[in-house]
Amino acid sequence: MGFKRYVARRLIYLIPLFFGISILNFSLMHMAGDPVRLMTLGNPSLNIEQVRNNLRIYYGLDKPIYVQYAKWMSNFVRGDLGNSFFSGRAVNKIIGLFAWETVKLQLAALIVALVIGVPIGIYSAKKQYSKVDFVVTSSAILGISIPIFYMGILLIIAFSFYLGLFPSFGAHSLQTSRYPLGSSVLDSLWHLALPTLAIAWVSMALYIRLIRSSMLEVLRQDYILAARASGLSENTIIFKHALKNALIPLVTYVGISVGLLLAGAPMTETVFTWPGLGWLYVNAVTQLDFPVIMGINMIITLIILAANLIVDMFYGIIDPRIRYE
Repeated sequence: MGFKRYVARRLIYLIPLFFGISILNFSLMHMAGDPVRLMTLGNPSLNIEQVRNNLRIYYGLDKPIYVQYAKWMSNFVRGDLGNSFFSGRAVNKIIGLFAWETVKLQLAALIVALVIGVPIGIYSAKKQYSKVDFVVTSSAILGISIPIFYMGILLIIAFSFYLGLFPSFGAHSLQTSRYPLGSSVLDSLWHLALPTLAIAWVSMALYIRLIRSSMLEVLRQDYILAARASGLSENTIIFKHALKNALIPLVTYVGISVGLLLAGAPMTETVFTWPGLGWLYVNAVTQLDFPVIMGINMIITLIILAANLIVDMFYGIIDPRIRYE
C-alpha cells in the first residue's frame, strides 16, 4: 500500500473516532451539573425559576441532549465553537487569546526535555551499571515519582520565594519597568523558566528511561556486534547505526506525550497562574461554561489524533524497513 493511500485510510478511520470522543465528552459534560443554576446562585429574584427557564431556552439547554449535540456538531464543522455562557464572547476568540501561551510553554518544555534527556539516556546506556548510570536511573525514577504540580510548588518555593530569582506567576510582568534589561522577550523567558523546568523534569525522566532501555536492547543486536567486530568507532556505532532504531519507541511516546502534556496543562498552569488553555479550562469547569469546555476538549482531541498520525508517518522515515501495508 502506498504512503498516500495509507494516510487517506488513517484519516478515514479518525473520523468515527473523533465523533465517538465528541459524543462521550458532550454527554459527560452535561452530567456535571446545571450551568443555569450556577449562574443564578444567590440571586434574590422572586421569580427565580422563571429566570432559569428563560436562560435554558436562551442557551438551548431546554432541548434534548442529542438535539444540543447535533447543533453543536453542525456549528463545529463550520468552525464555530459557539459563545461562552458567562462572557458571551465567541469561544474561537477566547481560545485564540490563550492558545499561544500554552503552545509556547509546552513546546519549550518538550524541546528542553528532548535536548537534555536523549543524550543522557544514550550515555547512561553506554555506561550501564556504572555510578553514572545509577545516578541517572535513580534521578529518573525520582522525576517520574514526583507529581508535576508538586514539582511546580517546590520550584516556586526554592527559586521564587527563597532565592527570588524567578517570578512565581504569570507569563509577563505587569509593569514594563520590571522587564529584565527593559526587554519584553527576556521578560517572557524569565517567566517561562520555572513552568518549563517543572514540565520538562517529569518528561525528561520518562525520555531518559525510554531511550536508555531502547539503546540497551539495540546494542545487543547482532548487527551492532558485527559493526564492533569490523572496527567501527563507538560513536559511529551509537549515532549512525543504533540510535535510529532506538528512536522508534521514543517517537511513539513523544507523539502520545503531546496529548498528555496538554491534558496536564490545567495543573501546571493553575500552579503558576499561567494564562493558557489549561488555566482557561479550569475556570470554565468551575463555571460549567459548556461551550468553552467542549471547545478545548475537542482541540486537544484533534491535536492528539493528528500527533498519532504524524508519528506513524515518521516511522518510515526513521526506519526504511517499515512498509505502509
